[in-house]
Amino acid sequence: MKKDANYWITQLDLSKHPEGGYFKETYRSTQKLSISSDTKRNASTAIYFLLTSDDFSAFHRLSSDEIWHFYEGNSVDIFIISLEGVLQTIRVGKDLEKGEVFQALIPANHWFAAQVVNEGYVLVGCTVAPGFEFEDFELAERADLIQLFPQHEELIKKHTRD
Repeated sequence: MKKDANYWITQLDLSKHPEGGYFKETYRSTQKLSISSDTKRNASTAIYFLLTSDDFSAFHRLSSDEIWHFYEGNSVDIFIISLEGVLQTIRVGKDLEKGEVFQALIPANHWFAAQVVNEGYVLVGCTVAPGFEFEDFELAERADLIQLFPQHEELIKKHTRD
């Protein structure tokens, strides 16, 4: 029997994520790192993240590096806009002969969004270091992001929610 998105959502006890998709935290390091004189973060965190083809992961950024790890389902395109406005698309999936990769790095403070390729879903793991905190998460405002990167207006409109 082929497993669908609902199977994984139930089996892994995933919840809705504000950027789109579903998630569950699976790891939070007990080791703390000093980010500034008054801020500490867990050294690393990890989640399961599931995205369906009828949704998208909206443009957002984190103040830490994030690595996506492919587990199951269809390929997913990650759209990354650097601080200088350079767009990079990484296709995460299992077809290495077609240029897909099992892992993708999204550097800290880069804006990024994701969309499943074709019909279906993708199940990935996301590892963040220093560890994820919602206060370090910024969901993009469409107008602000277009003002910063007008050359990517069409992509931004497609992958923002306002």
